[in-house]
Amino acid sequence: MLKRLLHSTSRRATFLRFALVGGTIALIDIAGLYTLHDGVDLNLYLSRVISYGLAMTVGYFLNRHFTFHFYQRLRGILGDLMRFFAVHATGGVLNYALFALVILLGGQAGLNPDKVFWLPLLGIWIGGVAGMCFNFFVSHKLVFHHS
Repeated sequence: MLKRLLHSTSRRATFLRFALVGGTIALIDIAGLYTLHDGVDLNLYLSRVISYGLAMTVGYFLNRHFTFHFYQRLRGILGDLMRFFAVHATGGVLNYALFALVILLGGQAGLNPDKVFWLPLLGIWIGGVAGMCFNFFVSHKLVFHHS
């Protein structure tokens, strides 16, 4: 079953691989955000922009070689990477907007400090799920399509 998932060209298997990559890059995004914000004391929103950019770069390579591996690519990596970032910028705006909304609403709710610590994680999760669904359908059509 695992072998079928890894090698299948079906839309369902491709989406499952995309979701696995999404989970992986969410962990990278979370680690980057908390490292930059809590470890380096960088602004929360700037930390998220940087951590998201790092996660998307890793996500491109994982998607190219794992999720959409069955598409022959005659284009080079740089062209695909630029297209990937252009497409994922829209999903990223959706992701970031939901992240910022969670932070804003959580701050207005007057949560105690131990709960506020978890708000960025919740924001990344909510924004990530919405962004992942959007980005899968657009990537499937515009970035990793049959040449």
